Amino acid sequence: MSPGQAAEPSSSYLTVFNIQRMSTEDGPGLRTTVFVKGCGLECRWCHNPEGISICPEVVWHGPRCVHSRACDAVCPEDAILRSGEEIEIDRDRCTACGDCVDQCPSGALEQWGTDWSLDDLLTEVAKDRSYFETSGGGVTVSGGDPALYTPFVAAFLERCRTLGLHAALDTCGMCSQSNLQTLAGRADLVLYDLKEIDPERHTRFTGQPNQRILANLVALAEQMRQSQLPADLWIRTPLIPGATLTEENIRGIGAFIAREVGDVVTRWELCAFNNLAGDKYRRLGLRWEFEGVELLREADLRHFEEVGRQSGVDPEIVLATGRTLVERAGDSPAVSQSHTDERTDG
Repeated sequence: MSPGQAAEPSSSYLTVFNIQRMSTEDGPGLRTTVFVKGCGLECRWCHNPEGISICPEVVWHGPRCVHSRACDAVCPEDAILRSGEEIEIDRDRCTACGDCVDQCPSGALEQWGTDWSLDDLLTEVAKDRSYFETSGGGVTVSGGDPALYTPFVAAFLERCRTLGLHAALDTCGMCSQSNLQTLAGRADLVLYDLKEIDPERHTRFTGQPNQRILANLVALAEQMRQSQLPADLWIRTPLIPGATLTEENIRGIGAFIAREVGDVVTRWELCAFNNLAGDKYRRLGLRWEFEGVELLREADLRHFEEVGRQSGVDPEIVLATGRTLVERAGDSPAVSQSHTDERTDG
């Protein structure tokens, strides 16, 4: 692949940037979450910016660097730029060939994005079967967005279920209706993002309008009524200060859920903003506009949870999760974890 050339998704392998074990954030029980590269949205608050591009990306971890310059000697594209003791990756030149990563003696250079075959990935996730069986957990494919790799992910989900592993799909819904139906029909659970109900604001914050996302959700609900698969549907909404965190948005999403899909949704999760993604953006040479934005106050999270419960949905399905700031009299706010599970990206 030439520098700067966009990659195309493959049906023979899956480009993964992380396999996270013991996760409590991506479905019931303890889960192994497979995060794929590539997404149809570019959310301005994205907590996983390494999942937006479908291409593998090389990043530099400054504190690990011993300045051996071994990477300079092997880079075929001269894509490693130095300024004193700082390194910058020229992303117009870098092809993510991995030569510099292989030669780095301290692990300061890392490649985000590895290709997995179907059999190898199944073998890897099946290592955690004992955790799944004791906790009621399973495997979740997240991202990025797995719908970019529909043939591969469909086969992977089906094989997981054949092996007796609970299989979940996490999607933003920005895909064709046929792709979503193909994947959902092979999953036990779908985690579906509804970020912003207003189409103009959705476009401003994510780069795309939401009409397709909403229509796909309605079609998914009908599929569930007819085929009983997936068995469960969770809606997730990120609470982002200055963006999705408005009463109007939460009421609007709640009204849509109640009107269109309320009979099949088993959980609506309001996910508190997480402010820990800044370092990822810096390693990718990007600026994160939410750098320095504080976590929500615990009282604010509880308030929006109540707004959701009064929006027209069954109040029992509404759950607010995530790290928050708790006010303490005469002291600095402390960080608290709301409920037992947390969603940190969105």
